[in-house]
Order: sequence, then structure tokens, then C-alpha cells
Amino acid sequence: MSRFTFNRFLSYFFRGLLFVVPLALTIYIIYEILDWLDNLIPVNIPGLGIVIIVVNITFLGYLASFFITRPFFDQLEKYLVKIPLVNILYTSIKDLIGAFVGDQKKFNVPVTVAFNDSGTVLKVGFITRADLEEIDLPGFVSVYLPHSYNFSGNHFLVDKNHIKPLHMDGADAMKFVVSGGVSGLEEKEA
Repeated sequence: MSRFTFNRFLSYFFRGLLFVVPLALTIYIIYEILDWLDNLIPVNIPGLGIVIIVVNITFLGYLASFFITRPFFDQLEKYLVKIPLVNILYTSIKDLIGAFVGDQKKFNVPVTVAFNDSGTVLKVGFITRADLEEIDLPGFVSVYLPHSYNFSGNHFLVDKNHIKPLHMDGADAMKFVVSGGVSGLEEKEA
């Protein structure tokens, strides 16, 4: 086999990897999540567990928004918040989920934060609270700065003068940051 043929073979192989690996991992992760959800309720019909979970969650959401049953859910939440360790876990998880899917989404105002006086070092983040006067920090905002290739991040209180709005959709900005700048701009470049 000539060197040219071998290089072409390698080029095709790596191009194939770029297609197959993300697709296979995405399918595998979705399959594992669905399989895990389906096995939460032990029924012998594949998929029925997921259907039961979705129907029950939707029904609970309906009950929680209905004016007669709402006080029951509010009271239950008040009791949960009074339990020391449960309080931290419950409120943190509730706030995190609410930031993505609630009525008051938190990651929809992307900004850049300057990390030096000349403004040449910037990091993309999301304003989570636009005013911090209630904690004696007038002129400051709360900014969440996610890490790339990770589901973690840092929370900073930043002077408003170091914040610049980023003119892009919040979901695209999150994809841009989490992917290390690799994804999230495809639609804009096309």
C-alpha cells in the first residue's frame, strides 16, 4: 500500500470517527437514561415505565397548579425547607431545574465579563441576578460562569462596568461555553 493510499485511508477513518463516535455516544447515553427511567417502575412491558413516570409527573404538575391542591404542595415544601440537609439539597436542585425550565429562566442573559482593566481577557457568563443592592453591593450583578467541557462553574459578583451584553441566544451561549468555543456559533456563521 502506498503512502498516499494509507494517508487517504487514515483521513477517511478519522472523518468517519468524527461522525460515528458522537452519534454512537449520544444514542448510548439516551438509551441508558431511558433504560434507567424505564426500570424505576418494574413492569415487564418496555417503555411503559417511562410513560407512567411522564403521566404521573404531568399529573402532579397539574395538581400543583390547581388552586384547591396548591396549598397542600406549598405546605409540603415549607416542611421540606425546615429539614437542615434536605433544605440545602431540595432548594438547590429546585433552583437549578427552575433556572432551565421554570417560568423565570436564569440562563437567558448571556454576557461577557472582563477580567482585566484593558478588557482583553473576557469570559462568557450569564446574569443570574441583575441587582445586588439587597446585600449592600449596589452596582454589582450576579454572574454564573460555566466551565468548558464540564457541568460545573463559578459564581462571581461583578461590577456592572465589567459586564458587556452578548448578543446571542442563551442556549447557544451555554453551548459555546460548555464546548470550549467549539459549538454554538454554527447557525450564525452559516
